[in-house]
Parts: sequence; C-alpha cells; structure tokens
Amino acid sequence: MQVSESYQQKNSLFSAMSRFIGAVNNMDQTVMLPSLLRDFPQEGGGDLRATATGDGGGYLQPDMYGSYVLLKSIRHDIEWGGVRGGMEDARAVEGEEDDLQKALHFHLDGLHAVLSKLTHKANTLTSRYKEEIGCGN
Repeated sequence: MQVSESYQQKNSLFSAMSRFIGAVNNMDQTVMLPSLLRDFPQEGGGDLRATATGDGGGYLQPDMYGSYVLLKSIRHDIEWGGVRGGMEDARAVEGEEDDLQKALHFHLDGLHAVLSKLTHKANTLTSRYKEEIGCGN
C-alpha cells in the first residue's frame, strides 16, 4: 500500500529536489545524442542559458545543448554539493539579520521556486528532443 504525500510533503524542498533530479535523470536517459541539441534553438527566448565554462563566466550558449549541460551540472551540485562561496558569502547577503527562521524561509521559498522552474525546463527539453527526433511521448 502506497501512502500519498500530504500537501506539505509535496511542496517540501526535498520533494522539489527529488522532482528536479528525476526530471534531469529522465532527460539524461532520453537524450541519447546530446550533440543534436546544438541544432535546436531555445524556445521562448532561452531564459536558461549555460555558460561555456560552467562557472558563471564565458559566453552564453543560446541552444538547447547549453541548457542540457547546465541542468546536468545543477543536478550534480545538488547531489554532491556545490557550495562555492562558503559562509562568508551567506553572511554578506544576510548582513545583520536577527530572525534566522525568517531568513531560512525566504531562501527555501526562493530555492523551491528555482527548482520548480528547472524541473519544468528539464521536462520541456526532454519533450522537445523527443519531438525533434520523431519519438512519441
């Protein structure tokens, strides 16, 4: 017997990360020839663009291959840890914030929203790849 998720569990950060990782895993298993994505322009202006170096520098790649590489990189950071700035950066952003619970909720809400958008992007990329190569959904 499977226990259904409550509304709060469904909207938890852990669930959002699981959905994102699942969507990227599905994308990774579906996209057999990632290099083909270089021929597919971004839809809707390409709001998610990877950089050539993957570190925030470099030039933008407006094709779907750039999004594919970025999504896989973000998945790796979530699974294996990707904190680059350390606590000094977090303190600089928060300043003299006394209400740590409020700060935590603010960042969790933002992270949840970003993960939802990234999950949608991975699902869209997978669907578009299937359409372009002639696979059924």
